[in-house]
Amino acid sequence: MKLALYLPTFRNHVTVQELADLTDLAEELDFDSVWTLDRVVVPEASDRGELQYSFGMMKEFPTQLPVESRGKWFQGWPLLPWLAARTEKVRIGMSITNTPFRGPGVFAAECATIDQLSNGRLNVGIGSGWMPEEFAAASAADKFPRRHAHVRETIEICKGIWTNDLFEYHGEFADFEPCGFGHKPVQSPHPPIYFSGLRDPKRSANRVAKYGLAGWIGIQDTPREFTEWRTAIARELEALGKSIDDLDMCSMIWFTITDTEVDQSDNGKVSNILVGTADQITDMLKRYKEAGLTMPLLWPPFADVPVSKTLDDLKRLKEEIMPKVDAS
Repeated sequence: MKLALYLPTFRNHVTVQELADLTDLAEELDFDSVWTLDRVVVPEASDRGELQYSFGMMKEFPTQLPVESRGKWFQGWPLLPWLAARTEKVRIGMSITNTPFRGPGVFAAECATIDQLSNGRLNVGIGSGWMPEEFAAASAADKFPRRHAHVRETIEICKGIWTNDLFEYHGEFADFEPCGFGHKPVQSPHPPIYFSGLRDPKRSANRVAKYGLAGWIGIQDTPREFTEWRTAIARELEALGKSIDDLDMCSMIWFTITDTEVDQSDNGKVSNILVGTADQITDMLKRYKEAGLTMPLLWPPFADVPVSKTLDDLKRLKEEIMPKVDAS
């Protein structure tokens, strides 16, 4: 099982030094990858619990974000070149880039540049977004009803730009004649593309097969939920002549080691999955390994847990917990 760190870029208050300390430790501990989060705005309506949809459009969560509108967080995309310069081994990515906020051609060209800066260590995570208020703030309100189509076009344009000296595209969201976009990515044929959301196994399998996607990233998936999802998409992939074993199956999961045992009952997305004692987390990771989770994106909580505690927890995870999980 690989380990990834989901940097706490989205908090009421986070500093560059805290992100640097976490990134440096992930590199030192030989983590597979470090990821940032794409959050452009927090609407003031969120402070009152009055968003149009629940967080992530998941029924278990409130119509409110876990960070205040006046919070001091960082945009995830500009951090990627910083991560490329700061690290040498660990892979980098943003989970998940909401494509409707970005022009597909510009996004593809910038990804290629970041892959060059990192010497071929970029993972490209893409999704459609879920918050109409954020679409409005990103000047993309008109794309909200057709956001899933925007993701498809972005994938097609990225792959075209990354693998051709000149590329043209004529679609709904982009329409341009043959153009060159500069340097190609270091990775051949291109950086791995991860997708999120789209909880329809047939549509997901079709997208994986059609575009050669490398991985899927969920959020707070319990072992039960993950097993059910992996089984469903595996069945659809097999029907298309593809194997689930070729797909990196991941999930962003809140992570904290506690001194006393916590209730880890399966309550869906609000469960304490990787929150618990070292023994509880060991047992849970063994269950994930058996279920086929290839990489958890370890997500420090939004509040109440200082970065110094997370640094200690990551060391304990690598040194005390993972040897037991790997041996199982």
